[in-house]
Amino acid sequence: MISIKGYLYRDEFRDLIRRAMSGVVRENDGARLTRLVLFNQLYVARYLNRFARKLFESLQGGPLRQEMIFTKGRLKDAIVERPPYVNERIAGLIFDYKDYPGRFYRETPCRAMLFFKSRGGCDGEDFIGSWRIKRIRRLAEKAARKIIDWIFDAIKGQAERLAEERAARLSIPRQYLISSPEEMLAEFLDAEKRFIEYLREHRETDVAQDLAINDVAGIKVLLEDKEKDGLLRVLEGIEGCKVLEEERHAGRYNATNILIRLRPTKEEMIQGPLLPDVVCAMEKKGWEAGEVERCFADFVMAGEEEVYLEIIVSNYEQLLESEIGRCMHEDRIIAQRLHRQYRGHLAKNVEYLMRFLFLFPLSDREELLELPIRLWDRYLPDYFDSVIADLFHIPQGDF
Repeated sequence: MISIKGYLYRDEFRDLIRRAMSGVVRENDGARLTRLVLFNQLYVARYLNRFARKLFESLQGGPLRQEMIFTKGRLKDAIVERPPYVNERIAGLIFDYKDYPGRFYRETPCRAMLFFKSRGGCDGEDFIGSWRIKRIRRLAEKAARKIIDWIFDAIKGQAERLAEERAARLSIPRQYLISSPEEMLAEFLDAEKRFIEYLREHRETDVAQDLAINDVAGIKVLLEDKEKDGLLRVLEGIEGCKVLEEERHAGRYNATNILIRLRPTKEEMIQGPLLPDVVCAMEKKGWEAGEVERCFADFVMAGEEEVYLEIIVSNYEQLLESEIGRCMHEDRIIAQRLHRQYRGHLAKNVEYLMRFLFLFPLSDREELLELPIRLWDRYLPDYFDSVIADLFHIPQGDF
């Protein structure tokens, strides 16, 4: 099931999600879910910022300026402000952006840190990269997408077995079985019904391998192609860091994805005051501020030794393509939402359930006594709207 590789207690979180899909809630799941989401988000922010700062300082050979941002507009502005070089394509992209910036999803929420290197004197500074933490809503959405894809494959596999049974009844090899579209649809719907019954009987689902999410913590490094080998040397020289995979992507957007394993120094991770927003969220659930700090320290010290994060390396022109060009990140998100193979009520319920689980820790509700979403039932979007409204005490008056 889902394994969020940048989090601690990955097995515990995976098992909680798997149980929730079967409608099984255990005592203290509310407190368990709150710690798994809020403490992990805080932990990711701490190890990611320390590691990214060390990485960029090693690459640039000196101190840098950091800037925290909460909307994508500031990132896009930083990228176009001082292009390191210009060609016809770059000039066109920057002109389009400055001519009509509102067309480029500037208000998209994000939680990211930008890094700048001074040119010296009065020459200003250059954008060199950033880190970002996947927002809770986007994390829920990605988890749901991976689960839905797995369910779709499982149902297709069951439908294939039903076709093989039909071929056996006709005493012909499966490859010679000719199925009409109506027969194939009927077999798929029958397989879907069996899968739903499996869930309704509260039988825990089993997956042959984890559905991994590697990019809850991500770093973008702006480097020209000839400089990328230097990045690998820097990574090899950082204590506790190991490069696991390097994958090059080519097409509408060219970049290199590097998956690394990081072993943060836990004693450093528990130093300093906690983010006020985290403390406030926990206090809403009845925790005291001192108790939150002690529990966070225990959470970190008893967790796994290693976490995983993703580094994306691209040159300047490709970075522009990913933020304001032909492969704009927001356009890709919209395309993912619109073009899904499996869009039935079961898929929609998975989306609802994942969003509820990840939003629950932000509410003031302490106990999770039952799940308002059962994968085997059917709901209109209006119902899920009311679930979230109730979770956050939002009036639902119809005037």
